[in-house]
Amino acid sequence: MSVSSWTGTAIDWERELSALKVQLFSVFRRSEARETCSTFIDGLLSGIERKTGWLMAEQAGFSRPWRTQALLGRSNWDADRMRDIVFDYVVETLGDPSGVLVVDETGFVKKGEHSVGVSRQYSGTAGRIENCQIGVFITYASRFGQALIDRRLYLPEAWATDEKRRNDAAVPKETVFATKPAMARAMLGEALDKGVPCAWVLADAVYGSDYKTRRMLEERQQPYVLSVRSNQTLRLLTDEGLLQTDPRDMADDLPDDAWQALPAGEGAKGLRLYDWARISLPYAVAPGFARYVLIRKSRSNPDAVSYYLVFAPAEATLAELAGAAGLRWTIEECFQRAKDDLGLDHCEARSWHGWHRHMTLVMAAAAFLTRLSADLRRSAFGKPNERSPNPSIAA
Repeated sequence: MSVSSWTGTAIDWERELSALKVQLFSVFRRSEARETCSTFIDGLLSGIERKTGWLMAEQAGFSRPWRTQALLGRSNWDADRMRDIVFDYVVETLGDPSGVLVVDETGFVKKGEHSVGVSRQYSGTAGRIENCQIGVFITYASRFGQALIDRRLYLPEAWATDEKRRNDAAVPKETVFATKPAMARAMLGEALDKGVPCAWVLADAVYGSDYKTRRMLEERQQPYVLSVRSNQTLRLLTDEGLLQTDPRDMADDLPDDAWQALPAGEGAKGLRLYDWARISLPYAVAPGFARYVLIRKSRSNPDAVSYYLVFAPAEATLAELAGAAGLRWTIEECFQRAKDDLGLDHCEARSWHGWHRHMTLVMAAAAFLTRLSADLRRSAFGKPNERSPNPSIAA
């Protein structure tokens, strides 16, 4: 959703945007920085194609890009404090007991080698090895919408151990090399410590294959549906001893009647139907919980199979697990909208602080649009069905 598609009055959205800006301004000491932040947010929400320093400055009426560049560079403000404000704003907007946290990464292709964290590495965005930066993000999603709530730049080991490059990019001394799963684990822990209402944690195989992440979530009794590869090693204790297997072999042994056609959310052409099955895992778990291998198979191409490891309340149905697995697409939608509409991938800053500041400001602009969309959804949910005269039935 963009401001131009908002069906409320201009006064409504301007009032909401001003209220968000007041919260964001609390991280700045100087009035000039607050004014520049305001124009930066306006530029992100505007229709200019590239959110570069020069074009953003022209949009704001500045003769030079120095102020917009300074906001990301030499200004003195804490991007993590602003991130916390965006986090609270999103949870206030979308918070719901059925909400989910989704972890994923996205790539930012770069031409040079001086931007912090840039290296030749695999980018899922490009689908190949590219000269790029990789950011790890978390989305919060509920029936009211979805929005990014946290971000961290992945610092390759070659960068983490190179003092000159670290100093040139102003990488904080306390920042050390960490794998992407370790980064995600820390971000999830922080979000859950804040008490975000979360029914499920979702992630792809990069994170689902990490046993430390799964163990951390299980210790918190936090349900998850995490993608894994078909050859993920599973060790099962049977009457014949310890059996080593993997999800693909387990799925191949399933009888035909083990599969059930269920939707995994709604696509552009309606409900996305797949064949689903689950297999109980004989592992010790906390009382009231169970662990499964969950399998999703395309109905049009039976060779297209996805696998998940699940930790869930014992009473959770297969339909609930399938529905949760289907919500992982919400973070992809956040990436696409933030890049296409708000310039998430237009960051020109080369420093550590500049990258995190740019991402946070874009997240703030995206959170504002999410608030407008969520208000529309709440309004629609509150309206009685035209076919029913009873508002309670429609609700």
